[in-house]
Amino acid sequence: MNKELFEKGLAIRKSVIGAEFVDKALASADDFNMPLQELVTEYCWGAVWGREGLTKKTRSLLNIAMLSVLNRPHELKVHTKGAIKNGATKEEIREVLMQVAIYAGVPAGVDSFRAAKEVFAQLDQQIRNRLLRQDLARGRVGLGFLTNLAQAHGRLFLEMLERDKKP
Repeated sequence: MNKELFEKGLAIRKSVIGAEFVDKALASADDFNMPLQELVTEYCWGAVWGREGLTKKTRSLLNIAMLSVLNRPHELKVHTKGAIKNGATKEEIREVLMQVAIYAGVPAGVDSFRAAKEVFAQLDQQIRNRLLRQDLARGRVGLGFLTNLAQAHGRLFLEMLERDKKP
């Protein structure tokens, strides 16, 4: 293993798909699959993602297309989050998935759109939760707003509030 290339890959991998995800993958690796983690980090992220010929955003969009064609929904979701982090917009991701539907088949496009929508919903919810918590902490949210939000988001929102109350 090339330690320098591994470290370069590790930094890129964490910047694209998140340190928490990468740290969890490495921490859960054992003697059986650690060589795969090392291979992926060194060559995929260090040798290929570390090249200067394409931007991270372009690489992310390419990965979305390839993972859609390969029917790899878990990795597609990971790389969709990474693409957003790398500056891709929902519209750009949609256009990539439209290309997938035409060139790889409508079923691949449909499944990929479904996976991307799940990612967008998760990211939107995380943003709403963070903003709401900030507003609550600053005393900017009134009872009327909370009531409307609770009605709009139903039980999920109420469960979140209850969970946050517990010590």
